[in-house]
Amino acid sequence: MPGMPLVFVPGLMCTGRIYQHQIEDLGQRHPIMLANHWSAPTMKDVARQILGAAPGRFAIAGTSMGGYVALEIIRQAPERVAQLALLSTSAKPDTPERSKGRREQVAVARKSNSMRESTKVLWPKLVHPARQEDHTLFNIFIDMAEQLGVDAFERQIEAIISREDARPLLAAIKIPTLVIVGNDDTLIVPDEGREIAAGISGARLREVENAGHMCMTEQPETVTKLLKDFFN
Repeated sequence: MPGMPLVFVPGLMCTGRIYQHQIEDLGQRHPIMLANHWSAPTMKDVARQILGAAPGRFAIAGTSMGGYVALEIIRQAPERVAQLALLSTSAKPDTPERSKGRREQVAVARKSNSMRESTKVLWPKLVHPARQEDHTLFNIFIDMAEQLGVDAFERQIEAIISREDARPLLAAIKIPTLVIVGNDDTLIVPDEGREIAAGISGARLREVENAGHMCMTEQPETVTKLLKDFFN
């Protein structure tokens, strides 16, 4: 008998390639849906769109922006979510300074009509310092960003800026929850994930060694095992 359907929500300017290792493994037991997180300009609309396409009841895993989406889905339809996995994400809203910086990144992408420069700027914060010269991994991120394109980038940025503070929501989450952080994440520091785990009763916190923001691609075997143990 197949397991609970799993909805995977990637991060900003990422496609399902970031979950390749996890999907290949968990997809042997679970029906998998890769969420569209690039077509709507507000976080509420992104969540509504995914809920409209998702099975009636499902488990969800979201990374970074995908975690923001997952929390908004919980806000809108908690009865439909059976399990929640949050990776490299935060419950806090944007600050005005952070929003300004995001829109400046969009302006850079618009000027060049390419995602390469914006991805290069973000790259040092996406992976562990030891992976900075991993050109294969870097090119995967460039390819994903270029595949989605500048228009999608702008919509995603506006959706991220529009998100609500999810911290008041945490105490109301009563489903099994797994929070995964990379110990060396400098984009969304581990304390952000620890705050989420502390706010959700019974949540499990797992910290991945030698990993930055993209722990699921940097340490794929470790993250796959954590998700497999949680969802199975």
